[in-house]
Amino acid sequence: MAVYTEVTDEALAEFLANYAVGDAIAFRGIAEGVENSNYSLRTSAGDFILTLYEKRVDPADLPWFLGLMEHLARRGLSCPLPVAGRDGQALRELAGRKAAITTFLPGVWPRRVRAEHCAPVGAALATLHRTGTDFLPTRANALGLAGWAPLLDRCRASGDDVQLGLIGELDAILANILARWPCDLPVGHIHADLFPDNVFFLQDKLSGIIDFYFAATDILAYDIAICLNAWCFEPDGAFNATKARALLGAYHAVRPLSEAERTALPILCQGAAIRFLLTRLYDWVNTPPGALVTRKDPLEYLRRLRFHRGAKDWQAYGI
Repeated sequence: MAVYTEVTDEALAEFLANYAVGDAIAFRGIAEGVENSNYSLRTSAGDFILTLYEKRVDPADLPWFLGLMEHLARRGLSCPLPVAGRDGQALRELAGRKAAITTFLPGVWPRRVRAEHCAPVGAALATLHRTGTDFLPTRANALGLAGWAPLLDRCRASGDDVQLGLIGELDAILANILARWPCDLPVGHIHADLFPDNVFFLQDKLSGIIDFYFAATDILAYDIAICLNAWCFEPDGAFNATKARALLGAYHAVRPLSEAERTALPILCQGAAIRFLLTRLYDWVNTPPGALVTRKDPLEYLRRLRFHRGAKDWQAYGI
């Protein structure tokens, strides 16, 4: 469920009067996603997405997110373009929430990831990283390295209810990650959440990247590690080196990876795995029954984390 705030016909009409997008023809909620309320909007001018930003998104970050999306879209990356109103502003309020309209991207996300999906994802991620270099504003990664220990502390009281000994294992692993985390790798703007449900394909070609609301300024190769976790494991938990090879090879063809970045892949992949494990664990132990947030199994990422711990070097990722 991803419609937390309802919008009346009257409120929508008043909101759209601020834009040169014509009158509403169709308007319906989109049932995917967990962070914001999303609506499919068709007007006499075309198709759009209307997003109402819910409480888990800091309103102070919204101008940066929208600015990055506009920058990337205008430089050729297939991502939503924020639509400015008649006053030139893309961000305004609707139904008591900050809200924005963006362009609609055709396509569907892959429910079953195949190897042929992974090369386009790698190329698109590298294009995002290169295209974002001249977007000067920065945003610290709120769910980056500095946030993992406090997040683990917030799971400490109930974490072992998920699996006996889990907190002790994560304490030891996190201490090792923090001690070995690289500090001299290239930094830039990263998507930070490029999972299959945020990538659209149309006739087997990548047609768009969406949901930039975890984007931040961080280590570029860490974004690759997030993708390796998200795209290259099978439903049974096995790592698929063929998918990883396709993703990394296509990325490298657009933005060549340095030797230092390749060497750091195992520890970066551990960091990416523990980041998503901890956010899932937090939701698992802190979400009350009946809440709208859909909980995801944190132990899925524990298995991935253990795989990365066993990776001796970057060759474990199919390079």
